[in-house]
Amino acid sequence: MKSPLTSARAGAFAAFVCLLLLALASAAALARSGGDKDWKPVDPAQLLMTAPIVEKDADAEILFWEVHVTYQDSGGDPATVLNHYVRIKVFNDRGRESQSKVDIIAPSFRGRNVKIKDVAARTIKPDGTTVELKPEDVFERDVLKANGVKVKAKSFALPGVEAGSVIEYRWREVRNGIQHYERFEFSRDIPVESVKYWIKPYHEELVNSEDKAVGLRAQTFHTNSVPFVKEKDGSYSMTLTNVPAYHEEPRMPPEYAVRPWMLAYYSPDTPLNPDLFWLVYGRKIAVALKPMLKVNDEIRKASAEAIGDAQTPEQKLQRLYDFVRVKVKRYTDDASGMTADQIKKLKENKSPSDTLKRGMGTGADIDLLFGALASAAGFDVHIACTSDRGDIFFDKTFPDDYFVDPASVAIKVGDQWRFFNPGSTYVTFGMLRWQEEGQETLISDEKAPVWVSSPISGPEKSLEKRTATLKLSDDGTLEGDVTMEYTGHLAADMKELNDDESPAQREERLKDRLKQQLGASEVTDIHVENVTDPDKPFKYSFHVRVPGYAQRTGKRLFLQPAFFEKGIEPLFPTADRRQYVYF
Repeated sequence: MKSPLTSARAGAFAAFVCLLLLALASAAALARSGGDKDWKPVDPAQLLMTAPIVEKDADAEILFWEVHVTYQDSGGDPATVLNHYVRIKVFNDRGRESQSKVDIIAPSFRGRNVKIKDVAARTIKPDGTTVELKPEDVFERDVLKANGVKVKAKSFALPGVEAGSVIEYRWREVRNGIQHYERFEFSRDIPVESVKYWIKPYHEELVNSEDKAVGLRAQTFHTNSVPFVKEKDGSYSMTLTNVPAYHEEPRMPPEYAVRPWMLAYYSPDTPLNPDLFWLVYGRKIAVALKPMLKVNDEIRKASAEAIGDAQTPEQKLQRLYDFVRVKVKRYTDDASGMTADQIKKLKENKSPSDTLKRGMGTGADIDLLFGALASAAGFDVHIACTSDRGDIFFDKTFPDDYFVDPASVAIKVGDQWRFFNPGSTYVTFGMLRWQEEGQETLISDEKAPVWVSSPISGPEKSLEKRTATLKLSDDGTLEGDVTMEYTGHLAADMKELNDDESPAQREERLKDRLKQQLGASEVTDIHVENVTDPDKPFKYSFHVRVPGYAQRTGKRLFLQPAFFEKGIEPLFPTADRRQYVYF
């Protein structure tokens, strides 16, 4: 539930942003990489290097990684631009193989639009001769990360790389908008001798809505604290040395929970102890969202009608939950059918009555309407604030609300807190998004906010049920009917993956999955059911024919009996790993 908090922050940040935009014109002149765009000269000592410094067994090492952060007008819209420059020493043939092919991936920050532009690269051979990358040799492709997520990358192959070469490349990373918080990484897939950021603040004397001076701050994670250094041009720099390589591995924690990185943000110079900060924050959220939980006659009437003859608290809450999901369309869902332009023209719901009347709203609007209806029914309703464990492992000793948002409705039932999130389209009653389960959660209150742990759904609520009736022919062909059914969190993931696709695209997705697993196979009579139903299981059913599933040897057939496991890669493919295992 993002929008209420976003609105609350926007009030404090509106004047701030106006000042930032005034700085864009002057900042645009710096946007092309903070100075001279020509390649830097190569120190002969770098060509003569024979061994890495940071990790003794490294096949290649980054000599320096420089990033100039500027702000500019990007096609009429403000943008944050990171101008990267990386220089790498290649020590052996393994390093040549791993580093001559490059994928520059646009990072993803809470759905923010990020583009990679102006890629340039060259190879400096051991004898000092250089080979430039041609612009037409840079292309875009899909890259599959270790966690199974498919991302876009700018890809290219550096020409003429050999053991002993120095390679280098530059690119611009354009993040749409100018934001209060920015994430900057310190590590890459090989060790880094030195990484340095230059950040020029938007404005030297910014103030927030409370007339407090706002300054540039930094919080580093998974590395030592590094201070900013004031530069002559008014920018602030930060340098980190001897950074180990970062490797993605299957079933590892979220990358920002393990890799070294920095959060640069703007904040008043009013340090608080964490307990006091969260006390103030919990009270502010309760006050800010109070109007969005307002109960009037319309809400009371709707609540009574929805509850009907329900008697127990569980029955009443279930009916209210079902009521808001049926009555209100979440127009921000990617399967809503509404375009971005149509959404921009919609009026903002300023109360639960607005949401009820219009029959549409954001996920936050739906959550808050549910809270208002529950309050009208006599329940003790609060807003619960939590973090996303799919992004980072939250630590409340950091006194800032960047990692926390109003995420669900908390209701006291007896002596227990119950949590509800009907605004998340495919989250069933009694569950939260998996990213918000088992998390330290702040129950907002105007007087005494309290921290509790959100519950974790039992494994019986998220099941994958697979059945098949198959026949093996004498020639080794396997054929039959298959059904795969998903519930709970698994169903929510499958629905989100499929809900904005056409029926034909859904069928192709399934065919591609089975082809990757089974090899040559014929899949027909495909049915994909309950794609947009919030509660029913997501279901595949189809007829499959797999020629050569079994190999014939004389009078015998050799086959793998576990049909659903055939072709599945090992969960942990290597004997050693660097990261913890995380499910």
